[in-house]
Amino acid sequence: MTHGRQHGNRFFSPRKWVDKSAFYLMMFPGILCLLLFEYAPKFGLILAFKDFRYDKGILGSDWCGLDNFKYFFRTPDAWVITRNTVLYNTVFIFLGLVLAVSLAIALNEMIGRFSVKIYQTVLLMPHFLSYVVVAYLVFAFLSSESGILNHVILPALGIDPVSWYTEAKYWPVILVIVRMWKTIGYDSIVYLAAIVGIDPTYYEVAKIDGANKWQQIVHITLPGIRTMMSIMLIMAFGGIFNADFGLFYQVTKNSGMIKSTTAVLSTYIYNVKGDVGFATAAGFYVSVVGLVMVLVANKITKLIDEENSLF
Repeated sequence: MTHGRQHGNRFFSPRKWVDKSAFYLMMFPGILCLLLFEYAPKFGLILAFKDFRYDKGILGSDWCGLDNFKYFFRTPDAWVITRNTVLYNTVFIFLGLVLAVSLAIALNEMIGRFSVKIYQTVLLMPHFLSYVVVAYLVFAFLSSESGILNHVILPALGIDPVSWYTEAKYWPVILVIVRMWKTIGYDSIVYLAAIVGIDPTYYEVAKIDGANKWQQIVHITLPGIRTMMSIMLIMAFGGIFNADFGLFYQVTKNSGMIKSTTAVLSTYIYNVKGDVGFATAAGFYVSVVGLVMVLVANKITKLIDEENSLF
């Protein structure tokens, strides 16, 4: 008991806190932001179970139980927006993984370091563009009046102009292309950093044994970044119900004529104006499903290879 008390006193000793005071001061702004912007807003989740009225406020509004959730799942749009969200994000996750890893391997195999820096800069630029800018770039291609596709490319190919913002069938392909163009560069840098961290002696031994580039990639590079790939996949699955708002709202210009293939949960919640309780219920549904997806993805990863699981 005496030893336990001494150990506890050493842990909570004022001297130890004073010695590390600089570190605690550095942590304070981050912890404060975490509490203010991540935990404090959680109080608003009670709106999902209330018939919110502005004149009564959050606490004064009447409780309505699960009525907001029942109304959400009974709407005809619930299935469409859930389907769109899941399918788009599934394509983004797996296609993005393949393209990002492939691009990272290609950059790693480049000989000229100067060329690599140029390509990295070019690939990273779309990541830092806001979706407002991206929406204007897409509009410059797809505009019916002055778009490059309708007035330059399609006539040269003998194809009639297309009213892109009124034809829903084209947008699954358009959105996937725009998303890949904007995010692949950044994701590839993450995987490139993991590839650079692989011990180069593995490649030297493989060359001595006569392994070609493809064999080195399959047996050294991919296993070497497997942990990073698993972590990125698990985190991505956590947001499978959290669609990229800027992509689906700004790029599509929120056009009502193409919502059958572009409406997702985030834009649907935003477009529900006035009914705060209903919008909160839909957002709460997204958060809960996201948590479940993280746990499921981590469990599957743990069953396949325990070392590569997130927790």
